Amino acid sequence: MEDTIAAISTALGVGAISIVRLSGKEAIQIVNEIWKGSDLIKSPTHKIHYGKIVEKEKEIDEVLVSIMRAPNTYTGEDIVEINCHGGIATTNKILELVLEHGARLARPGEFTERRFLNGKIDLIQAQGIKDLVDATTDEKRALAMNQLNGKVSSKIENLRQEILEKILAQIEVNIDYPEYEDIEQLTNEQILPELKNIKNKMQDILKESKNGVMIQQGIKTSIIGRPNVGKSSLLNALLGEEKAIVTDIEGTTRDIVEGEIVISGVPFHIIDTAGIRKSEQLVEQIGIKKSLEMIDQSELVLFVLNNHEKLTDQDRTILKKIENKNKIIIINKTDLKTNLEIDQLPKEECVFMSTLKEQGLDDLKEKMKELFHLEKIQTEDPTYLTNANSISFLKQAIASIDQAIDGISKNMPIDMVEIDIKKAWDELGLIIGKTYQDELINQLFSQFCLGK
Repeated sequence: MEDTIAAISTALGVGAISIVRLSGKEAIQIVNEIWKGSDLIKSPTHKIHYGKIVEKEKEIDEVLVSIMRAPNTYTGEDIVEINCHGGIATTNKILELVLEHGARLARPGEFTERRFLNGKIDLIQAQGIKDLVDATTDEKRALAMNQLNGKVSSKIENLRQEILEKILAQIEVNIDYPEYEDIEQLTNEQILPELKNIKNKMQDILKESKNGVMIQQGIKTSIIGRPNVGKSSLLNALLGEEKAIVTDIEGTTRDIVEGEIVISGVPFHIIDTAGIRKSEQLVEQIGIKKSLEMIDQSELVLFVLNNHEKLTDQDRTILKKIENKNKIIIINKTDLKTNLEIDQLPKEECVFMSTLKEQGLDDLKEKMKELFHLEKIQTEDPTYLTNANSISFLKQAIASIDQAIDGISKNMPIDMVEIDIKKAWDELGLIIGKTYQDELINQLFSQFCLGK
């Protein structure tokens, strides 16, 4: 990290201001070379200067320049931020000048990557920064802030400390001084209970992380049913807009129509699918095939039935297919005479609606909240893992603890059991970046916007 990087840190376009940011040991010198004003080299840290950016004495813009000296900066290096007038030509010209005078264009996320590599944050906090920038709901913002302020990291670090102090240290003492302890007694009476306790704590974090994934990624929801039961009308009612075409003609929906709603801070990605029936039309057959595939891919199925019609063999086939899925059975068109055999359906999974009369929509949303326990999520302080890599490492750590427990049950030598315990400790370290892989770092920070 010997070079100095630069990038535009605000959205490129017309606006009141833009910011060009530099980080590195030459940052102050580079800006001073294109600066007309007080000497930036002599500036104390965390001071703002008024002046002009110039190119060979030609004034480019009137700016404010912020000087921040290492180590108390975002990256831990010297940082300069040039606050210029917003606009594509002006901002690009200033960036061009700092690059000509020795800076290098930063990669996406490179400022935050340097922050991590300089020990200012761990990997969970880095992910929190990205999630905070991307947050579209207050719940996502709160979750990201708890990652950023270290609440999530402390859970993982505490587990590593327990493994180190209560298990690995005991094993090392016994290996070095075997005459002072009965190894079998130590293993069964102290190490085994501690391993089981730590495994339970890991499993609790893993279970809670499902809530974090829901908040961040949302719940994939498909609307399924035969033609003309009101699927497209339901989508329009949920979204509050006429997104899907609604007609009395069967097979109107040939392809997938999507939209999103937020319930209790959790996004539901809702997909209206083609009506499932036997059809001789090739295009409709393709749509029906997609509908059936969508059932398998969805985390929630909204199965719509027509209150005015009896159950068909097709309905029963769909009911069988979604038997083990998260589902809500929507009995639509309750404004018409009831011909549906409601007693053959699981009543606790049913919601009665009339999309035409705009009745039952609140009941459906309440059922969706109950099904995923969203009220509990709202009342809790969200300290969850949300990143797929982090969750994967936690699962691997649990598997390593399981192997250690299995090894003890088989009376394996304690130094062999220790290998699996150390592996779990290392895998927890991967989550927070105490141990890390270069490809993992590259993957994470490449997802950041340029200039962050």
